[in-house]
Amino acid sequence: MEKEWAMEVIGQWASAQFVAAPERLRLDAGVVDYVLLGLYFVFVLGIGFMARRSISSSLDFFLSGRSLPAWVTGLAFIAANLGAIEIIGMSANGAQYGMPTMHYFWIGAVPAMLFLGVVMMPFYYGSKVRSVPEFMLRRFGPGAHLVNGVSFAVAQILIAGINLFLLGTVVNALLGWPLWVSVCAAAVIVLSYTALGGLSAAIYNEVLQFFVIVAGLLPLTIAGLNKVGGWDGLTDRIAGSPGGAEQMSAWPGTELTGFSSSVLGVVGIVFGLGFVLSFGYWTTNFVEVQRAMASRSMSAAQRTSIIGAFPKMFIPFIVVVPGMIAGVATSELSAFKRTGEGDVDYNDALLLLMRDLLPNGILGVALAGLLASFMAGMAANLSSFNTVFTYDIWQSYVVRDRPDDYYLRMGSWVTAGATAGAVGTAFIAAGYENLMNYLQQLFSFFNAPLFATFILGMFWKRMTPTAGWLGLVLGTATAVTVFFLNENGVISLSGQGASFVGAGAAFVVDVVVSVLVSRKTRPKAEEELTGLVYSLTPRESLRAATTGADAGWYRRPGLLASIALVLIVALNIVFG
Repeated sequence: MEKEWAMEVIGQWASAQFVAAPERLRLDAGVVDYVLLGLYFVFVLGIGFMARRSISSSLDFFLSGRSLPAWVTGLAFIAANLGAIEIIGMSANGAQYGMPTMHYFWIGAVPAMLFLGVVMMPFYYGSKVRSVPEFMLRRFGPGAHLVNGVSFAVAQILIAGINLFLLGTVVNALLGWPLWVSVCAAAVIVLSYTALGGLSAAIYNEVLQFFVIVAGLLPLTIAGLNKVGGWDGLTDRIAGSPGGAEQMSAWPGTELTGFSSSVLGVVGIVFGLGFVLSFGYWTTNFVEVQRAMASRSMSAAQRTSIIGAFPKMFIPFIVVVPGMIAGVATSELSAFKRTGEGDVDYNDALLLLMRDLLPNGILGVALAGLLASFMAGMAANLSSFNTVFTYDIWQSYVVRDRPDDYYLRMGSWVTAGATAGAVGTAFIAAGYENLMNYLQQLFSFFNAPLFATFILGMFWKRMTPTAGWLGLVLGTATAVTVFFLNENGVISLSGQGASFVGAGAAFVVDVVVSVLVSRKTRPKAEEELTGLVYSLTPRESLRAATTGADAGWYRRPGLLASIALVLIVALNIVFG
């Protein structure tokens, strides 16, 4: 994919932001659609005000007082990931690559979510940490803690910019406002309820948004399949389009990975996406982990990501499939797919399909679903950013030993600052015709090396504090190097292959550097690592309760994870 850079990106985005939405994307919304949207926003802001009443400490603001049930945190866990990247990015991927996009869910998400619930959550929840960087502080010391805190904060601002840009794009298409006005208006709405009610407001809104998203996208999928003649009709149309019949099979996914070899394509998907990028994202990304940490017990925390895995495996049918339909059923996008030219791109897939298929009323629900997804994603970025910035950077290195109410007030100001930063990073997102390419690049920079450091430090007690921060820095530098080599033609990988290779290289370099440095430097004393390293942690402290509110076979994390794993294998067989 050709990426726009520096002043060229800013110039193009700035020239577009002062004009109204192009007619090709204007949505013919009626009064009933605006009424539905208005009711939705009333509920969103109302939840923020109600959540405000329950906040009396910084723990309430940042981690909901650790009082939420598993079904709430489980749905919030998924809704937090159902942002612009998931909805627009995956539909764009579906339009461009077809069924191989399912790998981002069935290979690149669910297995890691199950691993997080069964293996890693006991370490997080049992240590009572408030963030992933705080876990790094206890395991490795201030060096790795600061590097991880800063890199995470930067990543969240960049990703929030994606969500905000696309949220503004929908407002732009709906109302015809200039894009910069749409972006700022969208930012104010998300900032309002996140700053008011902290994590509780974000989580309860995410539960509401999950159901709104499904209610909005399911009718679109059904209408789209009806338009193309059902699944068989979609298969025939895609077989006759660029990419051909291979786009109806998930494996081997060579177009997605950029490899000409089927074997290398499978290796890239399984190792690059399924292991490094997926486990790096789901097990160490505080946006997701924070939802589980708000649970009322260790069992509920473990079940959070496992409960989320069940809707996660079926979400592609209302996200990826509509993108595939748009790629062959909307005139502008099908022409763009054939020629690579036109005034649309893959990111427009859902909006074009909604424009063509949905009547008033249903259009309002679908628009509310889109807005809900973008707001959920951005709110998740903001709530996790303010926790990490306030606790792991500001309190640890800038202003120490202040009363709790100082950090509570600081959290609200940090949320406002992060929102302003996201408005700025939306400039970068505007330069990509498929935002999943941009997102996977960010994950290779930030998540892959963190996962290597984290997993090695959790299972190898000899790993030292120096190895912790040095591995992170050199792993990230490796991923950035692969990115620039690909951009400058030294290596040539199309699709998202460069991200997979960069993630794999970052992981390997991080592990090798960590092992070599650990052999030459002093580790922490074993008594300091209890609860942080698997071999030094009493087994009873890793076991969830099975009595009271956690009683019942249907609340056993291991059993639920096994059922989810069987379903994932079945889906890969059926659609492989």
